[in-house]
Amino acid sequence: MDKSTDTILISATQREEIQATHADLYISVKGSSLVSGDAALKKAKEVSQLVDELIQAGLPAEAVHLQSVYAETSSGAMLRSSSATYWLRLRCEKLELFAELLGVVNSQKNSTFERVDWKYPEETVHEAALEKALQKANDKAQKVAASLGVKLLGIASFKESMNDQEAIVPQSKFAAQAAAPRAMGIISQPDLGIDIQHSKTVEVRVDIGFHISRFNNKEEETPTEE
Repeated sequence: MDKSTDTILISATQREEIQATHADLYISVKGSSLVSGDAALKKAKEVSQLVDELIQAGLPAEAVHLQSVYAETSSGAMLRSSSATYWLRLRCEKLELFAELLGVVNSQKNSTFERVDWKYPEETVHEAALEKALQKANDKAQKVAASLGVKLLGIASFKESMNDQEAIVPQSKFAAQAAAPRAMGIISQPDLGIDIQHSKTVEVRVDIGFHISRFNNKEEETPTEE
């Protein structure tokens, strides 16, 4: 006789807080000349000056990456004298340097901090949260089965989902806050603050269907010989 007709559905969640291990800072630099490729890091005056100060602050030279170059020209001709905007990514492996690096960027009149991406050890934390959620679900299923007077026979279904609860604050809000008063012709005290987050919370949920023995049918669990 099929004993797996009846099932119970058990849900369990596990929340874990993750501390950031490093960060990527995205910077734009207005340059007075156009230099393409990685040579811009040394030959574009404004970029070179910023990079030198970042290195003096403790950032390794290899942590500076040129993302793109936007040439600004009114004649349509690309000339070395054309102005350009350089987009840089700074990999900050030592978070204790973050504030100092940001200070260097803000001290340069041609440099603008655009946004920051915090980096986390996602895989390790996810595995730990999943293991704990599974243990919770198994313990809960054992208690439910005991209360109902049935036995767990196996897994009928399994579903896992993860929710990243990190509060994402659009970095463009700086520009919006600063530009709006100017656009309206209103002069106000500029907002120089910055939202910085070093940790976030992830939630792992499991929904598991368990096959159970039939309710109140003990004869079927221990069949007798005729």
